[in-house]
Amino acid sequence: MSSIEIRQIRETDIESFREAVDVVARERKYLHLTEAPPLATIEQMIRRNIGRGSPLLVLVDGEKVVGWCNIEPLGRAVQAHVGGVAMGILPDWRDRGLGTRLMRDALAAADAFGYRRIELSVYPSNPRAHALYRKLGFVEEGVKRRSVLIDGVFYDEILMAIVRE
Repeated sequence: MSSIEIRQIRETDIESFREAVDVVARERKYLHLTEAPPLATIEQMIRRNIGRGSPLLVLVDGEKVVGWCNIEPLGRAVQAHVGGVAMGILPDWRDRGLGTRLMRDALAAADAFGYRRIELSVYPSNPRAHALYRKLGFVEEGVKRRSVLIDGVFYDEILMAIVRE
């Protein structure tokens, strides 16, 4: 293993970031994606995040993006204080405590950005992530039943949030 670093994403990370998203998405059990968006879409999203300074932290091993935690605004003016989380880590880097470090750094970046509420959803079939979020102070706010359909299988989503003063 090379040197592991957590930092704000850079334009030079775009292709590696997309590859990481694609690997996790193709697992078809953690994200609301079954494959990564096209490179042009990823480029636009990353440049937008860099331009506004919103938290999009990457976990890098050498030059390779092996995980990410993106906290994006919801897009409505009345919810400018709310960020939505998207997070993933490649399989070979899981169960090493890196998700905890990544999420803690992302929450600190979200505080600095001015978010006062951070929301996410997690599938009940992902107890590792659910436990991480609870450990970091997220609380369950509800369940969206049968909200995701992948390969003919419905998944519930546990809605969680953390509120800062």
